[in-house]
Amino acid sequence: MRLTVGQAVVRFLAAQRSERDGVEHRLFEGCFGIFGHGNVAGLGQALLEAELATPGALPYRQARNEQGMVHAAVGFARMRNRLSTLACTTSIGPGATNMVTGAALATVNRLPVLLLPGDVFTTRVADPVLQQLEVPYAGDVSVNDTFRPVSRFFDRVSRPEQLPAALLGAVRVLTDPAETGAATIALPQDVQAEAYDWPAELFATRTWHVPRPVPEPAALARAVEVLRAARRPLIVAGGGVSYAEATEALRRFAEATGIPVAETQAGKGSLRHDHPLAVGAIGATGSTAANALAREADVVLGIGTRYSDFTTASRSIFAAADVRFVNVNIAAFDAAKHAGVALVADARAALDALTEALAGHRTDDAYQQTARRLAAQWDADVQRAYHLGHGPLPAQSEIIGAVNDCADPRDVMVCAAGSLPGDLHKLWRSADPKSYHVEYGYSCMGYEIAGGLGVRLAAPDRDVFVLVGDGSYLMMAQELVTAVQERMKLIVVLVQNHGFASIGRLSESVGAQRFGTAYRYRGGEGRLDGDVLPVDLAANAASLGADVLRVATIAELRDALVKAKSTDRVTVIHIDADPSVDAPSSGAWWDVPVAELSDLDSARSARAAYVEAKKAQRSYL
Repeated sequence: MRLTVGQAVVRFLAAQRSERDGVEHRLFEGCFGIFGHGNVAGLGQALLEAELATPGALPYRQARNEQGMVHAAVGFARMRNRLSTLACTTSIGPGATNMVTGAALATVNRLPVLLLPGDVFTTRVADPVLQQLEVPYAGDVSVNDTFRPVSRFFDRVSRPEQLPAALLGAVRVLTDPAETGAATIALPQDVQAEAYDWPAELFATRTWHVPRPVPEPAALARAVEVLRAARRPLIVAGGGVSYAEATEALRRFAEATGIPVAETQAGKGSLRHDHPLAVGAIGATGSTAANALAREADVVLGIGTRYSDFTTASRSIFAAADVRFVNVNIAAFDAAKHAGVALVADARAALDALTEALAGHRTDDAYQQTARRLAAQWDADVQRAYHLGHGPLPAQSEIIGAVNDCADPRDVMVCAAGSLPGDLHKLWRSADPKSYHVEYGYSCMGYEIAGGLGVRLAAPDRDVFVLVGDGSYLMMAQELVTAVQERMKLIVVLVQNHGFASIGRLSESVGAQRFGTAYRYRGGEGRLDGDVLPVDLAANAASLGADVLRVATIAELRDALVKAKSTDRVTVIHIDADPSVDAPSSGAWWDVPVAELSDLDSARSARAAYVEAKKAQRSYL
């Protein structure tokens, strides 16, 4: 079959399927693209031809920012539990390197996306071409080599004959839950347009089985032995619980054993917030309930977590001298952390096996009662934070409360960076495994609206709430246009803090006095401490095609949320907030180094507190 390389790529992607538990999915449900001279005549022409000849085979979607379209693909893949994703194509040069941040985000979060950046001519007859990086010692290096360290798979197709191996290698990684992340295939622009005689087998429907590895019997026995000996066990549920569709298995296991369940950012929603064994978020942005139990835990059962510093409060929250870890993870790398007893397996398969092996074993009633009491106390703190009655500007916790109260159980809340993710981890009440979508592996400013678009594409039957601060909004709001274009309803709650509120809070805690974190005119002494800037983000959102509702109070916000839910249009709700009102404290710590020497009293005081807090850090060996 004679096709160009670009045409062969499109036809191959349209034929790929994933399958788990007997349920088949289209692996690539579309392709985002921004075209330039590096891909317009290759993949661009091929996507047009496919749209005309076989509509729906690989739908093309237009984006406004290359980084944003990768974020949308990540949001889509996460919502689909890594069983389906989107491809992204760009031109060479800045179009390609704009995707590097998105690639890093996908790989850090272990989420599959396929990136197809254009590349420079392989023939080199006209070197240097527009946007080419010249490296004197290596003629085969281009800016696309920056994708190598942030991709789980990278290849450059310099000849058509290399394409089948590159495509198959990329999809193997994308469909392997232990390996997945960004897969990048760099496609030189001359090669994209080159024709070749392809074997018909390359374009046959191909189904990739996504496995559920079962626990190795000896490893299961070791884990069971540790868990049976525990008196104060605690489950830490991570994102792997959701991706493995193991939330029901987790509920059955927790109820059978009486072990309380704490949740990471990616694992939030693993157990309903009102379940008797749910103790909320854990770690630096966690609940006092989960953290109190973590300090006393003698065994921590981590399920699908990579134990980030926020989860472990920089390795200070699991404080018992004899604490041990049992780690269920599909990736051996994560299962081995903290010198834990490693159970390398699919989360659902492992939980089912543990439930059977621990039949009849339960924590004592007093321990369960303690967990319920601590959770009830925290829930009361959340309720108070939701209804502070703060004025004249509302507190951020009140805004979160209003959105949470308005959202239906299956609605999705999307966020990524700033002070909102920490407050949401503490305060959001999740009633559905996919209702909480905070990108906190990379915590990338600008992810929110683009990621929300991807979520909506993946789940068009759910309302999607995007919570975004003004700092993140200014980083990347362009995909509002894409959402309007695709008639993909989003409800964006834009919280105006006039600066980087979370970093201002952090800056103050390390003695840096919120330096450089407020959006202000430059004052008379040359510092950025003048009046507030006259930036009108609501007007900006309206100019991008969204319906805009300006509100000033929580009552007005609640009315606006109801109105936004009743429409089918992209709606942005703008509200000013008081960034000085903190959410309830987690009682935990996060390791951010403080200057060892300083002329500032604030920094010296912060350093003393830092040195004292460091004493609680553990190596978990």
